[in-house]
Amino acid sequence: MQFKNTNAWWVRHNRYEYKEKNGITYICPRPLAQPKPYNLMKEPEKLVIDFLNVGLLMMNRKPKDEIKAAVLEFVNQYGFLGFMTALPTTPQFIAYENVYFHVNHFIKKEMMSTEKYIDIFFPFEKLDFAKQGKESSWNIEAKSGEDRTHLAIAMAFDKSPQSVLMSFQKQYAERYDWLCRQFKDLAFNLTTSFLYYNDYDDFDRGERDLLRRGMAAFGGISPTYRVLLGERPTLMWEFYSLMSCVQMMFTFMLTDKNSTIRICKNCLKAFIANKHNKAFCGVECREKYKK
Repeated sequence: MQFKNTNAWWVRHNRYEYKEKNGITYICPRPLAQPKPYNLMKEPEKLVIDFLNVGLLMMNRKPKDEIKAAVLEFVNQYGFLGFMTALPTTPQFIAYENVYFHVNHFIKKEMMSTEKYIDIFFPFEKLDFAKQGKESSWNIEAKSGEDRTHLAIAMAFDKSPQSVLMSFQKQYAERYDWLCRQFKDLAFNLTTSFLYYNDYDDFDRGERDLLRRGMAAFGGISPTYRVLLGERPTLMWEFYSLMSCVQMMFTFMLTDKNSTIRICKNCLKAFIANKHNKAFCGVECREKYKK
């Protein structure tokens, strides 16, 4: 197992919901939802497969209601993707007057003011946050049990950039269309790889080159890491977004010479095969395909 003896922590709320503002659909924590840390590396393969299967629903043009339910189910299980910390060139952007961006599908500008950027992710309720030039202040009050939980989360992740802590707050929201695009992009890369190697002889030189260029456009931000000396040495990944975590794990799984990520020939879902020549995710799909 590639991710044995590794840890990486993220936070999810126990309930999320859809909300709309100015014609834009968001996902945000439901009222009284509680945040809880969890180890992303507990079931890393399942996390990646679940992510890919949401994207494959879109690529296979499933009904919009089915896709919308699947996106919400993923967020309920794993939390937000962390767009606010994934898109800038540094997760420490709050220390600067302006935010600069990696090339991405969501924000076309090369830069924008830090305050304006933060507002994108707090469309319904603002944080108690103030910024003057490079100086900023942020207050997490603990007036109730709910607030104290968020305060405890902030204390547990006190070594993380301030932006990461902000993305764990109950006021934070992410756009549904952005989430859909990210799910679909990763599924596209799996499909590209799957087609390239499984149907190689059916493609001409130009088609193969097109698939290679499509895959070359895929890239992620390398996380930092450290080694903890406990019962045995443990690799601790320091991810500042769930998005970068999934991208890295997917890359490791895809490039592993013993990779067993497959797309079922019947239901077109991604799965981890227990044999290299396995083409179906289960007996039921195999029998349906034969019919």
